Amino acid sequence: METVALSSKGQFVLPKTIRDRHHWNTGTEFIVIDRGDAVLLKPVKPFPETSFEPPGTRSVYSGPPLSFDDMDQAVAIEAGRHR
Repeated sequence: METVALSSKGQFVLPKTIRDRHHWNTGTEFIVIDRGDAVLLKPVKPFPETSFEPPGTRSVYSGPPLSFDDMDQAVAIEAGRHR
């Protein structure tokens, strides 16, 4: 367990080992939650949480059905573009 000291301006520095482990860089924003006997810092997520459509929802894809091999090939092609 590591400790930090609060400055006269109400600031403290998170230990580098913790920042590195969580990939928190300069400018990372946090939500501060007061739990009474503890304070919880949670990073603000850069993207909103997503959810799946409920079963029975119509697909946005309107072409012919694709096989798993076709889908795997499409993913491999797209992944190759992002390397």
